[in-house]
Amino acid sequence: MVFARAGSGRLGLLSFVVFDADGVDAAHFPPRHAYLIGPDEVPMQGDISFEAGLVECEKTVPQTAGLAVQFQVGKPEGPGVPPMPNGLGLLTLSTCLLPDRAEPYLLTIEIARNRIMFFLNKMEDWGLFDLPADNPVMQQFEHARAQFTQALVAQRGSSGGAHGEETPRMGFCPAADKIATNALSLAINAGEGLTLINADRQLKHRLSGRAYTEAVQHLARLTPEVPPTGHPISIPGAGQVVLHGPPQIGCAISPGLFGEPMHKAVMATCDFVTMPMRWVDMEPNEGKYNFATTDRWIEWAVRTAKLPVVGGPLIDFRPQAVPEWLFIWENDYETLRDLVFEHVQAVVTRYRRTVQRWTVASGLHVNTNFKISFEQIMDLTRMCVLLTKKLHPTAKIQLEVAQPWGEYHANNRRSIPPYLYAEAAVAAGLSIDAIALRVQMGHAEPGYATRDMMALSALLDKFAGLEKPIVVSALGAPSAPITPTPFRPRAGAEAEDAYEPGYWRQPWSEQSQADWLAQAVAVCCSKPYVHSVCWHELADAPQGAPVPEMPHAGLLNANGTHKAGLVRLAQVRNAIRDGKSPLSLHGGK
Repeated sequence: MVFARAGSGRLGLLSFVVFDADGVDAAHFPPRHAYLIGPDEVPMQGDISFEAGLVECEKTVPQTAGLAVQFQVGKPEGPGVPPMPNGLGLLTLSTCLLPDRAEPYLLTIEIARNRIMFFLNKMEDWGLFDLPADNPVMQQFEHARAQFTQALVAQRGSSGGAHGEETPRMGFCPAADKIATNALSLAINAGEGLTLINADRQLKHRLSGRAYTEAVQHLARLTPEVPPTGHPISIPGAGQVVLHGPPQIGCAISPGLFGEPMHKAVMATCDFVTMPMRWVDMEPNEGKYNFATTDRWIEWAVRTAKLPVVGGPLIDFRPQAVPEWLFIWENDYETLRDLVFEHVQAVVTRYRRTVQRWTVASGLHVNTNFKISFEQIMDLTRMCVLLTKKLHPTAKIQLEVAQPWGEYHANNRRSIPPYLYAEAAVAAGLSIDAIALRVQMGHAEPGYATRDMMALSALLDKFAGLEKPIVVSALGAPSAPITPTPFRPRAGAEAEDAYEPGYWRQPWSEQSQADWLAQAVAVCCSKPYVHSVCWHELADAPQGAPVPEMPHAGLLNANGTHKAGLVRLAQVRNAIRDGKSPLSLHGGK
């Protein structure tokens, strides 16, 4: 069975032995969301297949690679582990980059190896080597290292086969697999603990104003340049900017939903609101704009709530954002470009007196719905930025990166890896005030697989290297499980494999959504370079209505009642307003 296929040619082979896991026997181990990664964690094309307890990966380029795959992470066992009713979730994890070899690797050992290295790297990046040995996080990590070493020693042993145990497979001992699995669980749990320790420190540093003051003083020692008051500080060699003031919390609102429960929810949780302005809503029929629903929300936000408005994405080629009539021109780039120009001009001209910040384009680099070239992707990006800036010179401009881990690039040669796209836009000298990231997890579609908190924190740090402010423009997870279904990008397209959403700590529910929200928002807000965090959808769509982002992902039910996540977001926002770390809240840690 082939789970990922792109190109042909056998330039290198990696293979991994798997044992029984997830309650699934190894003969039917499902390599969910499996793809190859190359240097700098850039996904790469390759063929991944499975049979007889062996995952085989054929590369199409001659370079070292690793395997990313969704893995059921159980409850860790060892010192320093707090009581927990469940395991750590169904998470997307990866191995280190590995050399080609004829004999296979043991998958659990290689994933555990990478997580231990990941922990050590982030401990160094975050300056947390001063944690005492009796800290529960360090106790878990040291036990993870000991278990990993034990698994390495045991992997070529001969135990197994007695009392119903598995027999060795391709020379690997099943006992080593079990030990490595526990080492992996311990390392991930310790990594999330380390992430929260770092977030708590950074939050206190940022909210007190100390981080910005120290950055200004450091810059003054290096250069006679005096930045304007409140201006982002970029210290040469630091690899990130430092922003003035606390981060802002907001929520995106689908314009078709409007009412008193939503107004109250916004007032309780938001420092700003985002109006998505999807093309399919704004111009459902070619040449006939429908501004009414967007107008009423913006009028309420500006006149009644007195809240800043973020507009956009203006251009977003995801299937749920594009009107059907636009596909007529998908093979005529010049006409498509002209239509994009006219659309951006119409929307920005209408709302330039009420919108303070524009997300000009989103996800052009994914390039799955409209097949355009690299040059055309960058041309559209450049045009959207320049036109918006020309029409609204005082506005802030941000460029949105969708699917920021970039899984799509493993199967789409015409796409651009997310970081490389953002880097190219910055290098082109475009007037971009911030890089925006869509960080959504738990949906049964490509690019929404669930990851742990350390992976989220590391992703933000990676994009901070562009030395631009970062905006988390769409943070989201569902409040109920979403059934995996075969994904079809658009009508008439070839169906792909079903996408298992994964989950964090326990299957998605209102409570797990709230717990995930509290930690994810706190991690994002702790970063000195993050300007704002926006929850991706305020309310669930009524039954029968189109779902703009993902099912069950709002903070209000379709009937207007509050979910636990709305209460938690209000608590986080109030704590930040009071200059306190939201991780001190109940359930935040």
